[in-house]
Amino acid sequence: MEKRPGLIPASVASVMLFLALAPWPYGYYQLLRFVVCGVGAYTAFLAYEWQKLWATWLFALIAVLFNPLIPIHLPREAWQLIDVVCTFLFIAIAAILRKPKWREAKEA
Repeated sequence: MEKRPGLIPASVASVMLFLALAPWPYGYYQLLRFVVCGVGAYTAFLAYEWQKLWATWLFALIAVLFNPLIPIHLPREAWQLIDVVCTFLFIAIAAILRKPKWREAKEA
């Protein structure tokens, strides 16, 4: 887990995003915003620390899109498409993003 600290948070976010396609009470979608915003910001931070700028910008955008403080209101169909895309992005980043070897050597 030390080489992939974002694996579990990204997995949780992707499962929650996939489950969001079903009809849930509004409270679930509020919780979803908090979780996805937090995991997106954490993933952007890891990507920045590991010098993966493409992932930094992508997951910072996801964090802003799902922010719970100033919600972005879109139709349900648009959110469903965004949820599916973000599900695959979180799965992909969980598989791709790992601590660089130079970072491991520096911390050892």
